[in-house]
Amino acid sequence: MSASRMPAMYLPHGGGPSFFMSGERRQRYQATEDFLRSVRGLLPATPTAILIATAHWETRVPSFTGGERPALIYDYYGFPPETYALRYDAPGHPALARRAASLLRDAGHAAVVDPDHGWDHGAFIPLKVMFPDADIPVVAMSLQAGLDPALHCDVGAALQSLRDDGVLIVGAGMSYHNLRDFTAAAPASYAFHDWLDEALSGNRQARAQQLSRWHEAPGGRASHPREEHLLPLMLASGAGSDLPARRLWRGAVGPSCLAAWAFD
Repeated sequence: MSASRMPAMYLPHGGGPSFFMSGERRQRYQATEDFLRSVRGLLPATPTAILIATAHWETRVPSFTGGERPALIYDYYGFPPETYALRYDAPGHPALARRAASLLRDAGHAAVVDPDHGWDHGAFIPLKVMFPDADIPVVAMSLQAGLDPALHCDVGAALQSLRDDGVLIVGAGMSYHNLRDFTAAAPASYAFHDWLDEALSGNRQARAQQLSRWHEAPGGRASHPREEHLLPLMLASGAGSDLPARRLWRGAVGPSCLAAWAFD
């Protein structure tokens, strides 16, 4: 990787606004927060911009936030009032949104720039931890509603060249996301993460082939009854090179396993 080329990363966005709460909820996510606070120091330079694909925005056509100052979307429920007053005042980057959409179209994918959509908690919450000064322009990106792993790998590959200009590509999700059966399914998450480490050890094509079969992996479907929080991993992997993924962190939320990877 050159001195200025950014990696692509798959990172945990946390549980709602838990990083900005107190008590047991904050403690449960403390290790995740500590890791996210370390991310800036893992980069080769300060990013020129951040393109973040969020698990909480699904559209028929992949879409990019195109506003100069996107509003925040507080898409979490039942949390303390102060968590609905959180701010993240980073600028948008309309030119980057247009360029990213153009790259997708050049690769044969439809793409939309949405000047009115805001940043949901899958985007602004981890960014507020990683880059609290809000001094780096941000574009958020949606998932395609069909949740096709191969398509998201291809979309990531179409965006790879942005990294040469210092753009940090982030897939923000959770590598374990079974809220309905969180505790009972959690032990299976360890086998799934072992499988993910192996699946991500190949070149970009091999990773795409393995990730397309994630639901057959040990603990895969138990970890993700619905895969929207895993799909940002496919996008980040697609945006990487043929070098194996680097696992940046492996930790836990309660009884469940959680991890993050970088793609150089």
